[in-house]
Amino acid sequence: MNRLLVPTAALLWGLQAAFLSPALALILVSLFGASTSDVGWVLSIYNASGFVFSLLLPANADRKGTYLGTMAACGALTGALALTLGLVTTLPLAVVALVVLGGPAGVGSSLLYAHLRHSGGSTADVVNTRAIFSVAWVAGPPLATLIIGTFGNRAILAAIVAVAVLNVATTAVMIVQQRRRVAATDAPAPTVADGPPARRLTAALVMMAFVGLQATNAVAIAIMTIYVTQTMRLDILWAGVALGVAAGLEVPALLAMGRLSERFSHLGLIATGCLAGIAYYLGLAFVADPWSLLALQFLNAWFFAAVAGVGLPLFQDLIPRPGLATGLYMNTRRVGAIVSGPIIAVGVLTVLGERGIFVACAALTLLALVVVGAAARSRRVPA
Repeated sequence: MNRLLVPTAALLWGLQAAFLSPALALILVSLFGASTSDVGWVLSIYNASGFVFSLLLPANADRKGTYLGTMAACGALTGALALTLGLVTTLPLAVVALVVLGGPAGVGSSLLYAHLRHSGGSTADVVNTRAIFSVAWVAGPPLATLIIGTFGNRAILAAIVAVAVLNVATTAVMIVQQRRRVAATDAPAPTVADGPPARRLTAALVMMAFVGLQATNAVAIAIMTIYVTQTMRLDILWAGVALGVAAGLEVPALLAMGRLSERFSHLGLIATGCLAGIAYYLGLAFVADPWSLLALQFLNAWFFAAVAGVGLPLFQDLIPRPGLATGLYMNTRRVGAIVSGPIIAVGVLTVLGERGIFVACAALTLLALVVVGAAARSRRVPA
């Protein structure tokens, strides 16, 4: 039963995110009358709250060793957020709910990975769990749109509450089993300590590289629809198909990364992902037909698997506190999303137009690869 609990929790956390994230803008517009500009500001405030709580809650869980307890609280807050959004009637109250309830609620999935690492899980365990999270994202958005289309906008909030209840129940079972194991072994929880200076330097370099890698990924997702319709002159359907193919390929790519992580170093696998990313972005910059666009998604999937799969255990390896390590990793994605805006704005000003955006992404990925190489060298420096 214990082997099923972590995958079940990953699936439920993935469904919560896959239900809420794509539908949030629609909820703000349809239920609270938000304009497009309002949506942008609300999402910025919401993400800023998530950034802060992604540092505070995991760090507190590290000190107390209460990853599962905090994770259960985050699940309950997700349900409370959905209920509140269904009850309030004004946009300011919805913003307060997103900041106070949504900010900490979004930390729950990162605590699952912290718990897994703290419990002795291997890199393959972490990557495989991340693959299950991706499975939820493949099925979640289409299911969410089906629920909204069939039962209305508020129905998705009810679905989120239902998933949150299941999530809290699953976490409660995990807590009970953990207490039983501790009582049976009568062993104290493992402690953590700060790493040596060389490891801190490596961690700093890796964080810099990952902000750049996450930024390029955010750019590709954000600009794909516009690029396919305006530059490639294809039907918008091809943008959705390309993103869907990439999502479908992510799962086997993550599983392959998990297996390879037992034989090769994390930084080495990240380097292969960077090379795939460079090839992917250069291919996007010059692609002209839909079938080539779909073929490029194999490179995209490998790149994403390196960043999203191996990146997480790499941070946990470099930073001895699992909660803080996972929180910092999650925040590289948030910072990368912020950086993606200037990349789009600057890239489109080149003589290549929108194609220049992907050339800029390739250049940034190459720079990240150089930084990863510097991180690998700094890791070999004795403390």
